[in-house]
Amino acid sequence: EISLGLVGSEMCIRDRHHVKRKGCKMNQIAKIKELERKIGYKFRNFNLLVMAVRHSSYTNEHKQERLECNERLEFLGDAVLEAVSSEFLYQNFPEKPEGELTKMRASLVCEPTLAYDAREIALGSYLLLGKGEEATGGRGRDSITSDAFEAVIGAIFLDGGFANAKEFVLAHVLDDVEHKQLFYDSKTILQEMIQGEKGGDVSYVITGERGPDHDKCFEAEAYVGQRRIGSGSGRTKKAAEQQAAYDAICKIKKSGK
Repeated sequence: EISLGLVGSEMCIRDRHHVKRKGCKMNQIAKIKELERKIGYKFRNFNLLVMAVRHSSYTNEHKQERLECNERLEFLGDAVLEAVSSEFLYQNFPEKPEGELTKMRASLVCEPTLAYDAREIALGSYLLLGKGEEATGGRGRDSITSDAFEAVIGAIFLDGGFANAKEFVLAHVLDDVEHKQLFYDSKTILQEMIQGEKGGDVSYVITGERGPDHDKCFEAEAYVGQRRIGSGSGRTKKAAEQQAAYDAICKIKKSGK
């Protein structure tokens, strides 16, 4: 582990050398300190946050042990997230049966939603990635940012206990349940809304794509018959369609029709 014992505002010389031996530069540490301030939790063992943003591609490239990447913290954070979200939904939605609570929880802890949460704190910009992963758009890849987000939860849990991890989850995951439910499965929700009004089926058209193969961005539009009702973009065709459906739902809710 990287020992980063702080003396005032300066790091111990011994710790500086230890950081360099582990392949983590001082400017990277400064950047991660910025993340610490952003999430509003002060680590006693700062190395836990460093580990949370350290991807396996980075450990491989710097000849570090695989156990020094964020995968174990992700495993722990996933369990903490499920416990916190389960308790939250149980307490706040007493009228909903188990099946609906399970569906709601799935919408809040799935990869697209956690990637959305990660973007809200610009987590991708703080990740320690290998050069290959960096070059192929890893900072914006949902699978990487959502895993790192769970690793941050795991790091907070180890450093400050369940209460602090719960506070982070409440602030960054469970802050807007209704919006994130729509974000998770907009296509299904939109279809149910349209069919409820006997409006027919919703269809989607991919209208464009841009960017290199490793970092594509697709554009999609949602239609009912010949009428365009929403548009969106995403890194996959499915994500673009979900975003178009979400856009349509927001427009329908706003218009009241």
